[in-house]
Amino acid sequence: MIRLDRPVIVEGKYDRITLSRFVDAPIIATEGFHLLGDDGLRQTVKTLAHGGGIIILTDSDAAGFRIRKALGDMAAGGDVIHVYIPDVFGKERRKAEPSREGKLGVEGMSEAVILEAFRRAGVFGADREPGEAPVTTAELYRDGLTGKADSAGKRRRVLARLGLPARLSVRQLLALVNTSVGRAQYESAVRAEKGENPDD
Repeated sequence: MIRLDRPVIVEGKYDRITLSRFVDAPIIATEGFHLLGDDGLRQTVKTLAHGGGIIILTDSDAAGFRIRKALGDMAAGGDVIHVYIPDVFGKERRKAEPSREGKLGVEGMSEAVILEAFRRAGVFGADREPGEAPVTTAELYRDGLTGKADSAGKRRRVLARLGLPARLSVRQLLALVNTSVGRAQYESAVRAEKGENPDD
């Protein structure tokens, strides 16, 4: 059981059930887009974010990213850690059909995958070296991940190599690289994308 010092906000009750098996922390479910019309829940998110902070963990599909943005807006100015699960295609056991995008949500992820996502987000044991020079937007451009032909495709492939969802924006990618993933992993993924030996 991993003990966390702040609550985790997830989309639904099945996500909460999955997390509660190995995470010791308050887990709050938004019940999808229900949070948009729930003044009490919105105030709770704001209060928690400006108190001890919150962790936001949503699915990697379009709905999950919309809910994440709404939660981030509610918590603006507070202490928020965004945890992203990778794009994994499949179907949750309790469902008859896969989701619209065919991706597993939080409830379908293994404990190991979720804990790795927490680690990479810096919740515990992040890989980033103290004092490490941040990756810049200019480097993303140099590496073909923004502003060039097929930048979106290259960015998606690098994100996949980093175990991050394809829907991350350039800004989100840059923030994650500089807060948790680290320069070394980023550069290794870029080299692999270019067909170079990632260990060189």
